Amino acid sequence: MTQDSSGTSAGAATGPAAENEALAARAAAGDPAALDMLLRAIRPEVVRRCGRFLLYREDAEEAGQDVLLQVARHIHRFEGRSRFSTWLHTIVANCARQKYRELKRRAVEEPMLPAENGGAPDGRPDPRTTSVIAGSRVDFLDALERLERESPHLVAPLVYRDLCQMDYAEIVDRLDIPLGTVKSRLHHARRQIRPWLSTSF
Repeated sequence: MTQDSSGTSAGAATGPAAENEALAARAAAGDPAALDMLLRAIRPEVVRRCGRFLLYREDAEEAGQDVLLQVARHIHRFEGRSRFSTWLHTIVANCARQKYRELKRRAVEEPMLPAENGGAPDGRPDPRTTSVIAGSRVDFLDALERLERESPHLVAPLVYRDLCQMDYAEIVDRLDIPLGTVKSRLHHARRQIRPWLSTSF
């Protein structure tokens, strides 16, 4: 197996990845048994990926359930022009970020519960939505929300590369833009959010 100029391994997927690709193709063609097998196979990886966005496993698991539901509902849209794993990355990113927005909204709308009822000790803010140390994942997610407001075209490359840890070739394939554009947007996105990670919003 060789590597291309972007540092991505070239060649067909093997092992479980190849099995998932085959299951996805069958599920997209309308095979319910293949869909059921696919959902069971990808669940652990989906939760792990959601955990890159969300600090608490319970939140990651809830987001993971949302991902699996979206896959089940929309697998017919998967046309096989890109890898299933690439298609799945997008759903994971969208569902995990949506879960974080829900947590933030809930933190604003609902009063903090006393510790004995499941709230934070001493009435402290919910640590799932409030960072303690600048530069944490929570700060990063807040920075993404701000970046989406100010420079929305820079968000996807940053999410796919730094949170989803996708190969450049996958990002190029998903966004349908040249590799140079992906790298340029990623550079500008990182530079734009860097000051936001050390200052309060």
